[in-house]
Amino acid sequence: MWADPDKDPRNSEGPSPDGEPATLQDFLTNYRMTLRMKCEGLDPGQLARRSVPPSTMSLLGLVRHLAEVERDWRNWISDGDPLPKLYGERDADFGGAVAEQAVVDAAFFDLEREQAATDAALAEHPDLGERVGKDGIAVRELMVHRVEEYARHCGHADLLRECVDGRVGQ
Repeated sequence: MWADPDKDPRNSEGPSPDGEPATLQDFLTNYRMTLRMKCEGLDPGQLARRSVPPSTMSLLGLVRHLAEVERDWRNWISDGDPLPKLYGERDADFGGAVAEQAVVDAAFFDLEREQAATDAALAEHPDLGERVGKDGIAVRELMVHRVEEYARHCGHADLLRECVDGRVGQ
């Protein structure tokens, strides 16, 4: 098993979250934690190791991609001008995921900052039925999309980690 079930930070005792917003946030929190766990204990070279050619996917690329996606979700909420991309051109989140400690450190810093900023922006819209941004997306749709995005990429991370050192699991 990936983590001892008695020490897995994603396991919680007691009742499940109360209500739809808390349930969605709980799933999102657990997937965010899972991504970090899949990256723990790896050096920059292992984090930047690509899956199979011609794919540029790597664990580090996923961290950078999710930082970019978190930023873009704020564009969905806003009526203003879009925030610029973090890493520049399309697919630079994966292409720029190189085996350097500074790149690794920056990626995790970017991810934490962008997650916090998106969480704060969404906290201003507690009604899941509210429509926000230029396209009038429902807050519920955005929250479900966030859970889906992290869940899909945690599946990728599981396979990538298995290729690096054979570890698999929950």
